[in-house]
Amino acid sequence: MKDLRNLPYRKGVGIMLLNQEAKVFIGKRIDSTKAWQMPQGGVDHEEDLESAAKRELKEETGITSIKIIKKSEKEFIYDLPNELLGKIWNGKYKGQKQIWFLVKFIGEESEINIKQKKQNFMIGAGLIPWSFPN
Repeated sequence: MKDLRNLPYRKGVGIMLLNQEAKVFIGKRIDSTKAWQMPQGGVDHEEDLESAAKRELKEETGITSIKIIKKSEKEFIYDLPNELLGKIWNGKYKGQKQIWFLVKFIGEESEINIKQKKQNFMIGAGLIPWSFPN
């Protein structure tokens, strides 16, 4: 039997999306009654990180009117919980290595559309106040 803990990490991106009032977008996952998250996903073969972040944001929220403010300087790594190991991502990965992007939404609220072909969020009006240290 294959040792699932020896699987590689999936290369991914995450997007912290701020609107003009410095509120961050979070969405309630469609596959969970409790989980909320920011847009994120995998990097396709030969895709650069910035392109992956823009693609994932569009696929999950419909948003394309953005300005990238900052890219994380380090990767954030997490392991899947045991109950998901070998089940998601076709059983190919034990977790993810993600680069995160801080992104400002410069469009109109009407651009946000969580009802995409492969819908990730059941509720997407999760704009919550967010403050940053100076």
